Amino acid sequence: MRDFIIPGAIAVAGILIAGGVYIHLRMQAGQEPSTVSPTADLSLIPPVTSADHILGNPAAPVVIIEYSDFDCPFCKQFHDTLHQLMASYGTNGDVAWVMREFPLTELHPNAAKHAEAAECVARVGGSDAFWKFGDLLFGGQPTNPSAYPALLAKVGVDSSQFDACMSQGDTATLVAGERQDALSAGAQGTPFSVLLVKGHTPVAIPGALPLDQLKTLVDNAIQSTK
Repeated sequence: MRDFIIPGAIAVAGILIAGGVYIHLRMQAGQEPSTVSPTADLSLIPPVTSADHILGNPAAPVVIIEYSDFDCPFCKQFHDTLHQLMASYGTNGDVAWVMREFPLTELHPNAAKHAEAAECVARVGGSDAFWKFGDLLFGGQPTNPSAYPALLAKVGVDSSQFDACMSQGDTATLVAGERQDALSAGAQGTPFSVLLVKGHTPVAIPGALPLDQLKTLVDNAIQSTK
């Protein structure tokens, strides 16, 4: 089952208990919830800009925009899958991976802080530090915020500059905005990803798609651009 949240729990703060009961019942029933609403409007996803975290060729004909939660186990699985995909398709410039924040605060109490921390790492240390920090957060899942100093040292980010960024609070606004972008487009959980292909309508990627299925999807997308 993928990590997910219920639109009602999003709209009304404090429905954690009800949402948790719903999740438990769905798991007991053996049902797998979708991370994408049937009425999703993917055209509402903001376009990719230089402000995004982009792995690969920014001008690639195929772009995967992933909205992720650093404490979501299915996000960790898909994160590893996307790294494998980029090892095969990113080197020739055909595919780019864009990572955005979608902390499921209804399920993961530290998710928002992790997202804010990753954004501060990007501001202080740049794109490479962001991706390395994210890999470490997923690798130590669930990571306690007390581990940040050790992680900062591993990615070469100055802790005092990081602390100053966190205290400013504007990364919290950025994270909240990206989360709302995902919700507005029809996200119901994580990982919530969208496949962008030049000249074609955006397509939702259902949850933590296995590598072989993702490769098939990407191969078809690349072929459609030729």
